Amino acid sequence: MTANEVRLCGLLLREHFGEVVEKVGTHLLKNGPETLRTIIHETGMPLDQVKKSLCVLMQQGACTFCSGRKGPGSPAEYCANGDRILRILRYPRYIYTAKTLYGDTGELIIEELLQRGHLTMSETVKTVADRLTQNMEEGRSMDYSEVSSSFSKLVETHFLQRCPPVGVEKKASSSDNPAPPVTNPESAESFPDCYKVPHVTLIGRGKRPLVTEDGEEQRNAKKRKLDAQAHGDEGIYWQVNFERFHLHFRDQTIISAVANKLDQTSSEIVRTMLRMSEVTTAPLAPSTKPLSANEIFRSLPSSYSIQRQILDQYLSLLVDDPMEFVGKAGESGGGMFVVNLHRALANLARATLESVVQERFGSRSARIFRLLLRTRHLEQKQVEDFAMIPAKEAKEMLYTLVSENLVQLQEVPKTPDYAPSRTFYLYTVNQLPTARMLLQNCYKSVGNLIERRLFETKESKRLLEKSQRIEAILASLQASGAEPEQLTEVEEMITAAEKQQLSALRLHVNKLDSAENQVDETIFLLESYIFSTSLTG
Repeated sequence: MTANEVRLCGLLLREHFGEVVEKVGTHLLKNGPETLRTIIHETGMPLDQVKKSLCVLMQQGACTFCSGRKGPGSPAEYCANGDRILRILRYPRYIYTAKTLYGDTGELIIEELLQRGHLTMSETVKTVADRLTQNMEEGRSMDYSEVSSSFSKLVETHFLQRCPPVGVEKKASSSDNPAPPVTNPESAESFPDCYKVPHVTLIGRGKRPLVTEDGEEQRNAKKRKLDAQAHGDEGIYWQVNFERFHLHFRDQTIISAVANKLDQTSSEIVRTMLRMSEVTTAPLAPSTKPLSANEIFRSLPSSYSIQRQILDQYLSLLVDDPMEFVGKAGESGGGMFVVNLHRALANLARATLESVVQERFGSRSARIFRLLLRTRHLEQKQVEDFAMIPAKEAKEMLYTLVSENLVQLQEVPKTPDYAPSRTFYLYTVNQLPTARMLLQNCYKSVGNLIERRLFETKESKRLLEKSQRIEAILASLQASGAEPEQLTEVEEMITAAEKQQLSALRLHVNKLDSAENQVDETIFLLESYIFSTSLTG
């Protein structure tokens, strides 16, 4: 991993799990697989803290272990999974998608599994039902069967999957390759029951927490632990299938791009094509399976009552569009059409690069960059003529882009001695290396945003704690039916200046959060393009 990625992983670990876990995680990312004894020696941390940190990382799927390099019987080695740690940045997007598709119940199921790493179905259903019951009116509660139904739907659509059995991981780690196995969705899908929902005997409704003495709460917690042992799904743990979410994000990105480029009807046609080919197309395929115009027409939503002739015109428009979202694969059945997934990602990545150049260096530099992307190799004089920019300005812009590694200079000598007078100097843009460089810049930007947010929160820690205490007092007074005078007296404990400071802080933190999510969208697009190119290349 690069230094920017390791730094970002460290910040995410610190924010979510604390400084101790951050120290162990970043150490493993920098040094690779190590034994427990080596980790303790090189970090200088106590044995108990290192063990607990490794347990947290393994619970979250961010760390794997296998037998040592010296063979069976040697101490186990631990290896951090940086890609899994970086997924923490996308947690809000996973949760929001689940809420959009499956409502509040789906949102809380995904949230619980993301927070806890992996859970059994019965534990998840009980926890989510209890949380939903807390937000309901007095006397109402959430039935376990409703939560179980949402859980089953998430499994059917492959947003959830079983954790791979221990036997599968042992088999993988006993191969000749000494490197530790990396946990990913493919290893989870390597056994047949990956998406099989067990028969769970779970009858009841969600319960509200008892606001009583600590002893009684502890007894209730012990009772819940004993109850959890007899539901029929012991040892069957579930985790979030990140790759399935990423396929959904990819499809939504393409649909949104079509809507922005053309119109809503075109995007609905592409959405229908993607939905129809969801089952038949492999997850990593460069394009969907061919679909006939007749099939597309029959599968369009009833709300889009467009005529067949109009559909043919829309399909022709999509095929002729320079972004190449849709391609034509044949003439049978009124025409066979495919969604070009790889080309769509490549063109969206190219548009992102052009946008970055325009924002940083202006529209004229973007014109030169766009020209080089399309024509591949040009001399300086050709750039000046084709871009219609004066020679002096074009030269400055080209040199600026070359210094930023956005444009490359290629020498083509006429003679073996590389004499300048007998050498062509061609400017070019290599999209893939440029996308990789921009991706690293995005990692650095997100790291800066997180550091800034943590700094702002730390600076105002006392004020935030005071505000939380007052809010808790107000909530308890309102629950007990206190008089308005008492509530007003408590509210006046925080001054007008402090309220203004709190408002400014929250506004600033919200802006930083929003910026993180926006940069993560760019990160996802660039990662998808780079990964797709590595498969098709």
